[in-house]
Amino acid sequence: MLTEERYRIIIQRLQESGVVKLQELVTLLEASESTIRRDLVDLEERGLLKRIHGGASLPGHKLPEQGLEEKSSRNIHEKSKIASLAAMQVKDGEYIYIDAGTTTLAMIPLISARGVTVVTNGLSHIEALADQQIDSYLLGGKMKTRTRAVIGSIALQNMEHFRFDRCFLGTNGADVQMGYTTPDPEEALIKRRAHQLSSASYVLADASKFGEVSFAKVLEVQEAALITDRMPEAWRESFANKTKIIEGSQ
Repeated sequence: MLTEERYRIIIQRLQESGVVKLQELVTLLEASESTIRRDLVDLEERGLLKRIHGGASLPGHKLPEQGLEEKSSRNIHEKSKIASLAAMQVKDGEYIYIDAGTTTLAMIPLISARGVTVVTNGLSHIEALADQQIDSYLLGGKMKTRTRAVIGSIALQNMEHFRFDRCFLGTNGADVQMGYTTPDPEEALIKRRAHQLSSASYVLADASKFGEVSFAKVLEVQEAALITDRMPEAWRESFANKTKIIEGSQ
């Protein structure tokens, strides 16, 4: 099928439903996933659609952010690998920031370093930290009910009391050109400030996040090391040219 014919079908499906899944397009167009991803990138550059996690939407079409329960049930095995690699980066006596999110939550029981102090904006993280008897601080501020993350101006003010050896951040999208992104601009501000206050930063992303772009930018790719379960070959060289990659196969 010619490229322009694929484009016509993609836009037609978007006009019908407002949102289309990547795998749906792979089946419908009988094309490879990498081909469809390139199509979506080109169409986004033309302003005809907006790439989202797992597919695309019409420009201006807003999707509700997934809640904690929905995120917890996805890519469990991959998140476990990433969490293990992240926990290995923590050293004895360090002060670290752990971002809200299901992958960062999974790293808490795996931290073996002693004398660690954690600051977090994840309400769900506090019980796990208490279970591990890790000294912890929870940022105050506005609670997002869907993701149980603490955000807003009060949380940013609280952050100014701390400095970190390392911070561990989640992301909804990881793209070489667009950087690391998340749906909520307020949450993006918290993530970025944690990075600015840290000596070393890590972004945790499973393979499904690569090539995806959300609304609010957090960091450029080169600003943080990347921890992933499996680096897709289509993205390996472009990411490796910009940042350190820590992956499950190592």
